Amino acid sequence: MIIAEMDKSECMALLGSSQLGRLACAKGGQPYVVPITFAADGNFLYGFSLLGLKIDWMRDKPAVCVQVDEFGAAREWRSVVVNGRYEELPDRIGWKQQREHAWSLLSRHAQWWEPGGLKPMAETPAPHLFYRIIMDEITGRHAKDDSN
Repeated sequence: MIIAEMDKSECMALLGSSQLGRLACAKGGQPYVVPITFAADGNFLYGFSLLGLKIDWMRDKPAVCVQVDEFGAAREWRSVVVNGRYEELPDRIGWKQQREHAWSLLSRHAQWWEPGGLKPMAETPAPHLFYRIIMDEITGRHAKDDSN
């Protein structure tokens, strides 16, 4: 097994071809990790969510981490970690273009609103929001089977 660093273009390629990642945020020393669907474009990861714990925590402490991986044959894998900052795309004047851009990217994939749009046994329609993660640092590693 050979494990090596990925360069930025390799990291961006994995982010661009992925839709599912794990978002980590923290509050008061307590980490919280949840799956998210996202779309990568430029220096941003765009997402959609209902209001809840993750949004509350990111509003309080916008420093976040997103991890994305892909597994292949013969123990091969690729993993990218993005350290960045949460930025809400509010439904207000001045943000329409960014919200529409987020929607245009996310809606290219079936069920793009899951899991961000579902909550167990929601009693009333819940407000939703678009957000983006400003990518400050991107690192990646990959593993290849060297038995050949």
